[in-house]
Amino acid sequence: MKKGLFITFEGADGSGKSTQLDLAVEYLEKNKVDFIKTRDPGGTKLGCKIREILLNYEGYVAPYCELFLYLADRAQHVEQKIIPALEEGKTVICDRYVDSTMAYQGYARGLGTKQILELNHIAAKSLMPDLTFVFDVKSDVASQRVGDKKDRLESEGDGFHKKVREGYLDLAEKFPERIVVIDANRSIEEVHKDVIKVLEKTFNLIRQ
Repeated sequence: MKKGLFITFEGADGSGKSTQLDLAVEYLEKNKVDFIKTRDPGGTKLGCKIREILLNYEGYVAPYCELFLYLADRAQHVEQKIIPALEEGKTVICDRYVDSTMAYQGYARGLGTKQILELNHIAAKSLMPDLTFVFDVKSDVASQRVGDKKDRLESEGDGFHKKVREGYLDLAEKFPERIVVIDANRSIEEVHKDVIKVLEKTFNLIRQ
């Protein structure tokens, strides 16, 4: 039975979510919260191999092939790493999870979110996050942050990334009980303050 909290960090490429995750990790360490940090895809040894294909394969990848690779990674990740940590009462901090799949493959690839959620419930044993941060950033700002060195998904066109952003915002409207949207167009420090406010409330911590 799940005892720990499952928190995910989401956002389009260039949103700064990974930077904010690292800052949140530092905050939790200072407050002696028992947690593990992981990522999706690539949270296990097998997942790292799948991640390499997903981000760097140079040939054509069919949309459903892409989807099932993400789900395969998640099945391994959830069983091997996430559920055991939660059962031990640890908080799990994860860089991306199912919302990424819905935003990128569901909205941007056009595969639909209902089908993805159904498949995800099988692959991930119905495990959903307790709290999800979505870092929302304008597409032009995100593009500038990513720069010229891009992986396979980052190299998709502006239309694709616009759909990703729209997908995240739509998901936030559909799942307001767990998704918190953070304005990520601002400075790292300003965004971090908003994250801390939510974490303080979540863990009942006193501001230091």
